Amino acid sequence: MTDSVQHHTQPDRPPWFFADKAIAALAFAVAAFLLLPHLAVLLASVTGDTETLRHLAETVLWRYTGNTLALVVIVGTATFLIGTVAAWLVTMCDFPGRRWMEIALVIPLAFPAYVLAYAYTHVLDHPGIVQTLLRNLTGWGPRDYWFPEIRSLGGAAAMLSLVLYPYVYLLARAAFLGQSATTFLAARSLGKSPTSAFLTVSLPLARPAIAAGVLLTMMETIADFGTVSYFGVQTFATGIYTSWFSMADRGAAAQLSLGLLAFALLLAMLERSNRGRARFSNGKRQDIIARIPLRGGAKVGAFVLCGLPVLFGVIIPVIALSFMAVGSEQDLLSPRYLKFITNSLTLAGIAAGVTVFVAVLLGSFARLRNTAAASGALYIARVGYAVPGGVIAVGLIVPFAAFDNALDSFMRDTFDVSTGLLFTGSIWLLIGAYMIRFLAAALGAYEGGIAAVSRNIDAASRVLGQSSVGTIRRVHVPLLTPSLLTAALIVFVDVMKELPATLIMRPFNFDTLAVQAFRLASDERLSGAAVPSLAIGAIGLLPVILLCRRVARHDA
Repeated sequence: MTDSVQHHTQPDRPPWFFADKAIAALAFAVAAFLLLPHLAVLLASVTGDTETLRHLAETVLWRYTGNTLALVVIVGTATFLIGTVAAWLVTMCDFPGRRWMEIALVIPLAFPAYVLAYAYTHVLDHPGIVQTLLRNLTGWGPRDYWFPEIRSLGGAAAMLSLVLYPYVYLLARAAFLGQSATTFLAARSLGKSPTSAFLTVSLPLARPAIAAGVLLTMMETIADFGTVSYFGVQTFATGIYTSWFSMADRGAAAQLSLGLLAFALLLAMLERSNRGRARFSNGKRQDIIARIPLRGGAKVGAFVLCGLPVLFGVIIPVIALSFMAVGSEQDLLSPRYLKFITNSLTLAGIAAGVTVFVAVLLGSFARLRNTAAASGALYIARVGYAVPGGVIAVGLIVPFAAFDNALDSFMRDTFDVSTGLLFTGSIWLLIGAYMIRFLAAALGAYEGGIAAVSRNIDAASRVLGQSSVGTIRRVHVPLLTPSLLTAALIVFVDVMKELPATLIMRPFNFDTLAVQAFRLASDERLSGAAVPSLAIGAIGLLPVILLCRRVARHDA
């Protein structure tokens, strides 16, 4: 008799099993990298010496706190008023120039605030055009009159407001476009004026979208370094840079970063909470609201209200920078400047591609697995947008510099070979910082597009034998091409303007247009700074116009 042998075989794995595992592993690896700078800042702040921080607490820490909070409040209020009023007028009213204003109101998004700071300093500072003309006309001396100081907290708030209000404008306009005419017309039939109906009906319905836009402007405000640094306004962002470079105290920089990170996380939680409520606020637009035709003084007033942000945010700065550039010694076509342009385009292009890829990876992972781990990875990804570039730079340099030094020491002791700095000061670590900083923007565009893709399509793709990777590559990406293009354009423009992370992490002798503009302005060579500033705006203008045209397609 022979022994019967029972063969135990595992059931066949579905063809997409290993692809799902690979996506999950890669998503968790990316999430760990996204979390690294936050943990590094926390660890460095706890283990670092507190002597410098105590000195800062006794001297300027409260000034950092007060100035940062004041900027957040002023910029949040100003962007709310400008963006909401402009969005309502171009969406719900009909007046001459409305179609042109739809695009023009978004153009300031192409300019960083520090570029406007350079332009308005040239125009409004004591030796500037306006005050010089005033003294020539009146014969006054320097002490015979009072003039608002542009290099001040108020000046910094004005510059930030002029370039950040498009965030509120775009989200508010999308909310107004999505509203049905029924509620608005009901208010009008009850005797409400258009303004009253706007305040009591349209504005409350759009509140979640507007609040999200205002929170975005607040996040950008606490992250700003170029404007406040040039105007001499002491904030947490400038304190981090000063501690890192001037005082050579990375522990103090990490401790200041931790304070700013806590505030940024609070804003991120507010934005996330608002995002959760927003989906209940907007219904499907069933009846298109007929635009209100404006006549007489009303149409002139609407044009003026929409035109003022464009005038002060685009036209005056571009004219001022153009005149400044003519008298400068900077040659935009010289090999040196062509290298600046190439470096800027290289960083922005690679960062846009990497960030969109990671957004698709994490978004697809969350779509495949509706678990707490997937939701946690998405939350970590969104937090980066609320964290200033300087904080992310500190959080990445500290652990990678420690790793590079440890590896170099080991190789020297073991093989008598120096590996140098493999990661610190490399372009790829800088790309990683950009990805962490702007991933939330790419995720927002991805989620907006994937929401319209039925899960039945995913199931059909699986039935036809496609793996997860195949479904993403052959189904999702083609359907999401417009959304992914939007995400890439947003990241591209943001990277072109990013300054603190670039200043701290850029490779040696790898300067960008933003760094060159900041360096020249810091040396009070404003005419020279005008040339790279105009180049930044010109390069960012095309993506912004493409974004405007895509938004305009939704407005019949």
